[in-house]
Amino acid sequence: MSATILVINPNSNQAVTDGLDAALHGFRHPGGPKIECVTLAEGPFGIESQLDSDAVALPLARLVQARDDASAYILACYSDPGLDACRSVTRKPVFGIQEAGALSAMARADRFGVVAISDRSILRHRLHLRRMGVLDRLAGERALNISVDESARGEGTFARLLDIGALLIGDGAEALVLGCAGLARHRAPLQARLGVPVIDPTQAAVAMALGAVLADG
Repeated sequence: MSATILVINPNSNQAVTDGLDAALHGFRHPGGPKIECVTLAEGPFGIESQLDSDAVALPLARLVQARDDASAYILACYSDPGLDACRSVTRKPVFGIQEAGALSAMARADRFGVVAISDRSILRHRLHLRRMGVLDRLAGERALNISVDESARGEGTFARLLDIGALLIGDGAEALVLGCAGLARHRAPLQARLGVPVIDPTQAAVAMALGAVLADG
């Protein structure tokens, strides 16, 4: 099969892209769609504010237009920056990882919790969940208060994830969503330690994209 699912890291940190690529290894199968991970060179080093999120919308849309060879697109930033703009320039499916992560969590549990990178991320995440109409399924969102780069490479990140994950379970979360693409490498060990489903939203989005591409044959 010659189809390509293009996974776009909207920040310019190659370590995040490399982490995404590694986390998606199990989704690649001989004869199946190619999964290609790319970095948006024009993006900030980390998307950590509303301004960062808004600034990448147009570059993302231009990249989607330039990569018309792809069969589906993944915007691999938990704020889903540029989602509407990208959907407006292609008839092919475009998946935002926040939407995909929340939908996957709700398929596994009644109430879910979100692990945010920082406190200032929470408002824009909540606005998007309100747009989706799913705030009543949110048990809570708590922040690690680290940088995007630390999420991908920080030595103390996993210990902090354990602490925040346990607090969210105490809030009533029956599944957790990792609220940053840079946290992908921690999903499996965190799920093993906490004993609840842990959703990597980029994996969730790629699973949806695979379904859409395979269904279209």
